[in-house]
Amino acid sequence: MSDERVSKRARARILGRVREANQEREPVEHPGTLPDALEPPGPFGDAGRSDPVGAFEDRLRAAGGEVVRLADEAAARKWLEEFAREFESVSVGVGVPDTLQPALPKAQPSEAALGVSVAVGASAQTGSLVLSSKEGRRSQLLPPVHLIWVRAGDVHTTLGDALQACREDLPATLALHSGPSKSADIGQILVTGVHGPGRIIAAVLLGPRP
Repeated sequence: MSDERVSKRARARILGRVREANQEREPVEHPGTLPDALEPPGPFGDAGRSDPVGAFEDRLRAAGGEVVRLADEAAARKWLEEFAREFESVSVGVGVPDTLQPALPKAQPSEAALGVSVAVGASAQTGSLVLSSKEGRRSQLLPPVHLIWVRAGDVHTTLGDALQACREDLPATLALHSGPSKSADIGQILVTGVHGPGRIIAAVLLGPRP
């Protein structure tokens, strides 16, 4: 099949999804400016310090993402076994340890039902996960569902802090994933899952690094 025919089929598929999504959707207002300061959902510890993981959860969920907290890697493996039953195949980023890979048949990113990655950091201020291109961008963008592991210690209060923490080992590209893929380019109607995963799950590992 020629490249031109493939391009036309892809364009028709995308426009079809946009038309379908537009049928019953109301226009979505702009979410507003970036918050000036972290407003945590609640205090923790004797000093009443901010809870960056809780604030990250709230903001990612507000953007349409999902979050699960897991006490340690043993709990993570148990949860992953149940979660993976929804899927038939997986594409795994190069940095995902064996213990956090689902027991599913491996597939090319363009064919996999699930993508799995590890974040190098996260921002409570914006609800964003910071992903490295070293992981493999295709696994992060092509599967319709994206599971991202992130350690609680790598959830920073501000976006600036999260990016600053990556300075010592910068990849070719850092990407910010702040919920499911969204686009409002056509008719100012928000559509999800057009340019990337339509579902994103952040699995926060609360225990210490092994």
